[in-house]
Amino acid sequence: MADGISSFWGPVTSTTEWCEKNYAHSSYIAEFFNTISNVPTILLALIGLVNALRQRFEKRFSVLHVSNMILAFGSMLFHATLQHVQQQSDETPMVWEMLLYLYILYSPTWHYRSTMPTFLFLYGVTFAVAHSVFRFSIGFKLHYVLLCLLCIPRMYKYYIYTENILAKRLAKLYAATLFIGTLCWLGDRLYCSDISSWPINPQGHALWHILMGFNSYFANTFLMYCRAQQWGWDPKIVNFLGFLPYVKIEKPKTQ
Repeated sequence: MADGISSFWGPVTSTTEWCEKNYAHSSYIAEFFNTISNVPTILLALIGLVNALRQRFEKRFSVLHVSNMILAFGSMLFHATLQHVQQQSDETPMVWEMLLYLYILYSPTWHYRSTMPTFLFLYGVTFAVAHSVFRFSIGFKLHYVLLCLLCIPRMYKYYIYTENILAKRLAKLYAATLFIGTLCWLGDRLYCSDISSWPINPQGHALWHILMGFNSYFANTFLMYCRAQQWGWDPKIVNFLGFLPYVKIEKPKTQ
């Protein structure tokens, strides 16, 4: 806690803290930069959601964009309070989101349509209950990394079968933001004692949030492109405001 500023939320009860001084800017926000750095994720997910609804993509993509926003709101709540109850609102949606990515990535070639969503739903509920009771720490991180790794082979398969240069660039941006973001996360986590003595804290975890917001947007947009190709919707990558890529489709009149 910063000198001279009291805590509105009381003592920290979360199992994890990051390399940012608590309540340094406000008595209502424990980790200021780690809280506000979730805003780009919400805005990017909102743009993706509007595009998915406007062009009538499958509901799975609307749910995916909404899940990104829920995760960002949960992260804001957790970093603002550093309470264990709010920690669940950050970590549990992270797992649910990865389960949704697994469904979107693997369901097009899954022969038994009802089994995958049923299994993933039950798995997500079971994890949420177990995590609230046992308060996984290292186990949660390893579990989340495993789910991410399960997504990579199918993402790579989509990448190598994609011919559009702009779509392939989305996949490259996804990989780049994931790599750089992971370095920021690790640096903030492993070298906090050194960083704390620096004149300026680079806020590695806040940078992780921002990069993961763009990472999710690039991943979602790339998957929307690939799915539109599967449906024969003649997808194209165009730019919103001249720099933010999104998918534009041309559905056959029969659809």
